[in-house]
Amino acid sequence: MASVLELVAGSYEQITFGYRVKTDDKEWTPKADFTHHAHTAAITTVAASERFVVTGSNDETIQLYDMKKRVEHGALLHHNGTITCLEFYGSSHLLSGGQDGLVCVWNTKKWQCLKSIRAHKGSVMSLSVHPSGKLALTVGTDQTLRTWNLINGRSAFIKNIKQNSHIVRWSPDGDKYAVVIDDRVDIYELETASVTATITNPKRISSLQFLNNSILAIAGDDESVRLHDMSEKKMVCEFKAHETRVKAMDSFVMEDYCVMVTASNDGLIKMWKLHLKEELETPTLLGEVNTSARLTCLAVWKPSSVPSAFTEESAEKAATSEGLVTELSKTRRVRIAEEVILEDESKPKKKKKDGGK
Repeated sequence: MASVLELVAGSYEQITFGYRVKTDDKEWTPKADFTHHAHTAAITTVAASERFVVTGSNDETIQLYDMKKRVEHGALLHHNGTITCLEFYGSSHLLSGGQDGLVCVWNTKKWQCLKSIRAHKGSVMSLSVHPSGKLALTVGTDQTLRTWNLINGRSAFIKNIKQNSHIVRWSPDGDKYAVVIDDRVDIYELETASVTATITNPKRISSLQFLNNSILAIAGDDESVRLHDMSEKKMVCEFKAHETRVKAMDSFVMEDYCVMVTASNDGLIKMWKLHLKEELETPTLLGEVNTSARLTCLAVWKPSSVPSAFTEESAEKAATSEGLVTELSKTRRVRIAEEVILEDESKPKKKKKDGGK
């Protein structure tokens, strides 16, 4: 882990804030590093890669900020409507989802839109890239959960979940995923494509973060963060993180502990230290900063520290792994049994010529 990282947060006030933190200091004191005011409406989502920070907004644009040169890098204008979700996979590609129902795949070298997928009949609410970099999940306001093959940009599976979900997340190991519907989290196993656990939160869930493959952090429309152990299927810790509702979370792993970062409507960004290998105790506060803004989203930028799960080598290995292929084939069989629609809706159906001859 780099000794310097950046806390990046978007706000209702259209501003993106960057705070630099030196992790080798005894006290983690975030220091103002940059502000980026390129949007003309509230910022809705933020993502960070090794070099870039990207933000989406109600103004229908994706703004790029080059963290290496510390300059604005332009805007992406493909979507019509609010940008609802952004996620990098590796340092080479970005996925964006919007109110227009599209998922766009971008090459980050020339910032070309490689593929525009009609992902949902309503808005795309959330997306998540599998640790292999070869699959993605999306949920939308058409009450479906969809799995995408990122190699060809085609729909792999469509599952009717009968309710509108607003968050979907893969676990770090990619063997399970979480689907959030209002105040409920359903945990699905990839191998069986079935719900193995359900968690109910006291308030509507605003953010969800896997701290590792078994510990799940959940924040809702209140001031608390709750940690759940997926293996034991119970809540193992609850603590008051802010004075008002927790809006967003992110996390990363240091040498022997996890750092959880929270952002709130109260304007504060806080960093929490948590030992995951020991019996979970209430996290300790490492540092905080007051942005004096109403925060909406959060990401941690770590220079030259691409997660190992997203390296090309591991992605290729996962893509050719017999285990993954077997699991996906099992998933297909189970989902067929559940009468899942398998048609590809990423492209309009072609009309047959000459009477279909």
